[in-house]
Amino acid sequence: MKNGFWSSFHNQATLAYNNSFSVGFNYENRFNIKEMGTRSAGLIFPAGKASMAAIYSQFGYSDFSREMTGLACGLKLSNKLSAGIQVDYFSEKTSAEYNNIQSVTCEAGLLIITSEYTRLGIHIFNPVPNSIRKTFLPTSLRIGAGTNLNKLLFAGIEAEMSTGRKLIVRTGFEYEAAKKLWLRGGFCTDNNSFSFGLGFLVKIMQMDIGFVTHEKLGVTSSVSLKFKIH
Repeated sequence: MKNGFWSSFHNQATLAYNNSFSVGFNYENRFNIKEMGTRSAGLIFPAGKASMAAIYSQFGYSDFSREMTGLACGLKLSNKLSAGIQVDYFSEKTSAEYNNIQSVTCEAGLLIITSEYTRLGIHIFNPVPNSIRKTFLPTSLRIGAGTNLNKLLFAGIEAEMSTGRKLIVRTGFEYEAAKKLWLRGGFCTDNNSFSFGLGFLVKIMQMDIGFVTHEKLGVTSSVSLKFKIH
């Protein structure tokens, strides 16, 4: 439910508040195994009363990889309500005699400004029944709320329900430790994962560094760069 470059691809309704041309790049090193790395790139650009976006993500290595491409749009419906939608294309490629898999789906979100300091976000992924497609994709629903506890501290909580999985709850905070420097932390009930990181802004560039723990597999690290051009 928080405005931001990458959060716009988790709830497309927040795209409505991104009114500048922006481009970002991200790399996630899962459990320090290069074959499980994920590379992502995104683009946001204003288009009249709406904001448009495109994202590309690639996971894996030469013998097994997954790619995702998405096109999104977010629009303010009123001063307190915005909505967004995204069309996704997934491709899974393997070596040897195994078949490659492609699928298309969509996702959508709402953002409700409940007060000056508090907001509510709702997001659904893959509302399309699997009975009409050849390959299985899970359906998920996420609901989250966040508030500015003061001028420097933001806190949020989110619940996610997904096909074939238990309820997942995530909590997190962001603290502005200094001008243009933010500290972040969080907890997820899935695998009892803790997360922490920081972000800082230098002119038009913002860098974010994050770490997520796993109770058995170790630490996943990620770094992203975002460039905002007015």
